[in-house]
Amino acid sequence: MLVGKLLGLVALSTAWAAAPQVRLGNTTLIGRDVTLLHQDFFGGIPYVEPPLGKLRLQPPVPKTSLDVEQFDASNFGLVCPQPQVPAALMSEDCLTINVFRPSGISSDAKLPVLFWTYGGGFQQGASAIYNGSAIVAQSVARGTPLIYVNFNYRLGPLGFPQGQEADDRGALNLALKDQLAALKWVQENIEDFGGDKAKVTVFGESAGSIMTSILFLGNHIGSLARAAIFESGHAATSLTFTAARREVDWQNFVGAVASCSTLATTNNTFPCLQTAASNEIIQGLLTAIAEAPELFAFDPTLDGPGGLYPDIPSRLFEKGEFARLPFIAGTNLDEGTVFTPQDIDTEDLLRMSIISNYSPPIVSTQELDDAAATLVELYPNIPALGSPFNTGNETFGLSPVYKQAAAIDGDLTFQSQRRFWSRAVSSAGVKTWGYLFTQPQPSLPPENGVSHGSEVTFVYGAPPDQTASATRLSAFMIDYWVSFATSLDPNDGRGIPRPNWPAYTPQNQVLMQLNGDNLTVIPDNYREKQIDFINSIPVTWRHRRSYF
Repeated sequence: MLVGKLLGLVALSTAWAAAPQVRLGNTTLIGRDVTLLHQDFFGGIPYVEPPLGKLRLQPPVPKTSLDVEQFDASNFGLVCPQPQVPAALMSEDCLTINVFRPSGISSDAKLPVLFWTYGGGFQQGASAIYNGSAIVAQSVARGTPLIYVNFNYRLGPLGFPQGQEADDRGALNLALKDQLAALKWVQENIEDFGGDKAKVTVFGESAGSIMTSILFLGNHIGSLARAAIFESGHAATSLTFTAARREVDWQNFVGAVASCSTLATTNNTFPCLQTAASNEIIQGLLTAIAEAPELFAFDPTLDGPGGLYPDIPSRLFEKGEFARLPFIAGTNLDEGTVFTPQDIDTEDLLRMSIISNYSPPIVSTQELDDAAATLVELYPNIPALGSPFNTGNETFGLSPVYKQAAAIDGDLTFQSQRRFWSRAVSSAGVKTWGYLFTQPQPSLPPENGVSHGSEVTFVYGAPPDQTASATRLSAFMIDYWVSFATSLDPNDGRGIPRPNWPAYTPQNQVLMQLNGDNLTVIPDNYREKQIDFINSIPVTWRHRRSYF
């Protein structure tokens, strides 16, 4: 699926004209004129030194100069190593950044910036999948032009090393550091493209949203952005264990790097890995992901005091250690379906899987056992109450436990976390807005419902079905997103007439239901008893995405 999207967007479908240019230091970037859309594109720009040799498995080193008089920035760069991508399209030398801007602007235009971080379970994804031209075009049409930026970050064991050795060497959460480096590049360079470094809004989906929300904890992002949009992901959506818990995944990685395989269990693998050939490293990455005993083996990890992710989010919130920046946060109706195996068929298996997924617990084993049992009781095996929601007693030829498990997974990892953030941050006086995306997805398998990730194409102006309802909703969503990025409020009165989106406050806990046939404000009280229970014991749920 990734390859198809990648090939469809790498070659932007445009008419050619005189190539736009931007001067960065001593180098002239030669971009691409997207004539039919009146836009300029600059892509494949290295924002850090290639993470090769001694820089492999190390924090990113900023690239201060491109060292050439002219640089071809007419296309996206190569994809970071990951499964399901042809070898010719990927490379370890993948840390590049891309800019879409309106044509004809001056370097002192001071346009707001939307900065995107892609998702993909921390082991897939690429900036080339995301064509920001529809967002930029609509921003211009509504009289609030902006610049769109996206970038690549390292994936799998190269971006999120696991195991005690990585912890001891301070080599954790490297992809988060890539994200920070890309944001710092924007601060240093976006004004040369006509952007305003003081008006950056970060947004992302799934893993990209999780990464961004982690940077909100401890306020690592306060000097780099002024606002955020979180699409289906918060810090506690992914695991909150230390790296040592996934020692086996690191050993699988090293064991599949031919020249280093004998060192896999020695806790002294980095020197060898830094001298190994790139093709060996990529093979190790692919093997480690394929052999992982869980769905996502290379998530962000707790990295202790002074790190980017020093403690579980609920404790950081209690200490007030989070950025006071306005944000929009939302989820899709059926977040858990695509993460729930369709062969799950007993409540005992469901309960045991919950316990396994959150072990070893911070609380006592008995407390976790009791919480899992209560959770199964709160989400009874009644198909009409399960996910995909609003599908009655239909079970799609599967065990009814599938819908029960999907409802639990979606609420544990996505819905509860969005509600937790909305309530906690609004109570601290921060302006925030919330949404629930419920647009039907006729192109997806019916058992998926309105699944995780299904809103993304609407944000990018390319809904999979071109019904009036879908295209209308896509235009509404772009207007809300652009309005927020340019004015810090989704209700700027510009663009397409649309319903007012009330802010989420302690006194008015409401969401915008994003649905082309029923765009309306709804109370944030769905499954209130169940989600209140989850959020009442946040330490129990170490909030890793489950693999039932």
